[in-house]
Amino acid sequence: MNRSRFLIEPDELMAIIGQDNVQIYDASIMFYMGMSPEEIAKMPTAYARYLHEHIPGAAFFDHEDFTDQESDYDYMLAEDQLLEQTIGRVGIANTSEVVVYAIGPIANATRAWWLLRYAGVENVRVLNGGLNSWKAAGGAVEQEERKYAPAAFKAAFKPEMIASLADVRAAQEDDAVRVENSLPRDWHDQEHIPGSACLPLTAFTDETWEVLKPDEQIRASLEGVEYPDRIITYCGGGIAATVNAMAHLMMGKTNVAVYDGSLYEWKGEKQPLVKGK
Repeated sequence: MNRSRFLIEPDELMAIIGQDNVQIYDASIMFYMGMSPEEIAKMPTAYARYLHEHIPGAAFFDHEDFTDQESDYDYMLAEDQLLEQTIGRVGIANTSEVVVYAIGPIANATRAWWLLRYAGVENVRVLNGGLNSWKAAGGAVEQEERKYAPAAFKAAFKPEMIASLADVRAAQEDDAVRVENSLPRDWHDQEHIPGSACLPLTAFTDETWEVLKPDEQIRASLEGVEYPDRIITYCGGGIAATVNAMAHLMMGKTNVAVYDGSLYEWKGEKQPLVKGK
């Protein structure tokens, strides 16, 4: 397993930060589940937190820019041509060495990693532990907004990395496909896609949800998992599911997809749900 293909640790980033070809993006997303409108109004946005402090030189990776604005569901991927154009517009070229990180759960950064890899960005890694690990390692922060100059980017899409609602429906009749829910087990027990297994993303992260566990612990979390020909991971909105998907790839599985719409779309399209284990 080549962990360094997927992750970069703070000390490794410190050794290359400032090099011309290295581009760093804060890919944080703010979630307000369970909060009242009044509480939400008092919470800073992800962009405001970026302006408050970020890794020197880092630009803000606004997930909304990569989202289908016409969709009824949150964070659905933009269509391919727009995705290609946006990646170039934020400064990523085919030759760029990209590092994405998050303030908070690593899933925000793995979501950015997944969509960039889907579009054919080959040299992209996630900062393990995000901004908090960076600061704990002695890394400096700054407040000045940064942006990279637009770049020429030619996409090479990997459609096998994204699953649709139709793909998940077909998987329910196919024993060669494992549909896997990455949400915590108590959430899974409340409602989930019929036939799907539950493997919470916390099997792969520490208690903060910010740090991906060492290889041997990831391997141990997957003991007993029966691997069919294909794996489709899902969650609430296609974000947490990217942690599981990355973990499977790190373990050498290649036919792994994320159900982009996840439960937002599944429920919105009146598909059946079940409760219990």
